[in-house]
Amino acid sequence: MNTLQANTITYKPQLEEVQKAAERISRVSVKTPLTESFTYSKKYEANVFFKREDLQQVRSYKIRGAYNKISSLSQEQLHKGVICASAGNHAQGVAFACNKLHTRGIIYMPVTTPKQKVEQTEMFGGDWVKVVLFGDTFDDSYKSAVTYGNQNELVFIHPFDDEKVIEGQATIALEILEQAEKPIDYIFAPLGGGGLLAGLSSVIKQLSPHTKIIGVEPEGAPSMSLSLKRGKVVELENIDRFVDGAAVQKVGSRNFEICRENLDQMVTVPEGKICQTILDLYNQDAIVIEPAGAMAITVLDSFAEEIKGKQVVCIVSGSNNDITRTAEIKERALLYAGLKHYFIVRFPQRAGALKEFVAEILGPEDDITHFEYSKKHHKENGPAVVGIELKDPRDFEKLVERMKAKNFFGQYLNDKPDLFQFLV
Repeated sequence: MNTLQANTITYKPQLEEVQKAAERISRVSVKTPLTESFTYSKKYEANVFFKREDLQQVRSYKIRGAYNKISSLSQEQLHKGVICASAGNHAQGVAFACNKLHTRGIIYMPVTTPKQKVEQTEMFGGDWVKVVLFGDTFDDSYKSAVTYGNQNELVFIHPFDDEKVIEGQATIALEILEQAEKPIDYIFAPLGGGGLLAGLSSVIKQLSPHTKIIGVEPEGAPSMSLSLKRGKVVELENIDRFVDGAAVQKVGSRNFEICRENLDQMVTVPEGKICQTILDLYNQDAIVIEPAGAMAITVLDSFAEEIKGKQVVCIVSGSNNDITRTAEIKERALLYAGLKHYFIVRFPQRAGALKEFVAEILGPEDDITHFEYSKKHHKENGPAVVGIELKDPRDFEKLVERMKAKNFFGQYLNDKPDLFQFLV
């Protein structure tokens, strides 16, 4: 029994049900490729494979669980229609399923959902689906959708805490084992509410018990990590919503029980580090993925010694990324790497002060990427918010020393979240 195991769980996906789900979803789901990443295999001296769920027609694995659940409903239930809440990918899976099965669907999405995901949901659903934007988080949308569904006798299609949804996601494991030419040593998979990992881990532990399963969630929304630590499902008060496909305040109860029995380890990864992986995959391999889809790959460096020479699979869960987020992704990556820094700079109100700052304070390869200057009358110094991009994070301390020596230093803003939120 591994360190995350506990009492016997009340629900566990059965292989025969997962196999039925695989047959059911074969009408709409693609058997996505398991492809070796030469870039990451070389980097970690391992055989690293990507399970490319980003290549599904709806660009994420969510079609599996959504279609399996909806297609299992009675004709009476399908006639009344269904309702769901989602930050994006589940919404698209439900919309696609509603369109294929000709059943009405109402989909609640947070107001903060990237526009691209909203438009894709409407496109996949066509005339069969209505999108309702409500609340700032998935949990806001979820509570409202459940209330509306109960009032109108609509079946709620849960994005992760549902047996049929879990069994649908579990079909990924059947494909991986079928496609792998050698026994798999490690599987890294993203976790939001836990449906994917609950299903996948149940199948893997039955058919390939030696395989280690590592769950990965964003540092700003460690709902499963904290729940496992406390031994019960907990609800986070505040989360970072950037990794919208995996940022939930509360994991599913079924999924929690399954995961704490099956997972070998649960880890978190910083959002900025995820952003760097997104940029690397695009620049090196021309792969476009969303933040949640990059998590399993991002965490590999933390296991570099363990996975050396091993067979490793990373679940690339989705590619629904809005191009308008590129600037924020780059910014977060630079901040995480220690290459982007924001200051309040005190410029003396005299001619040549800015020129002196550029010539004597900045390093030869440093760039000013943000500048807001507000000239104050009757003040000795004029403050400005300045963003500086370095070529090497080790240059930071010397930069600050020069600023203080020449009396330019006002405040460092990166570690002041109340002020910094207005800049990023």
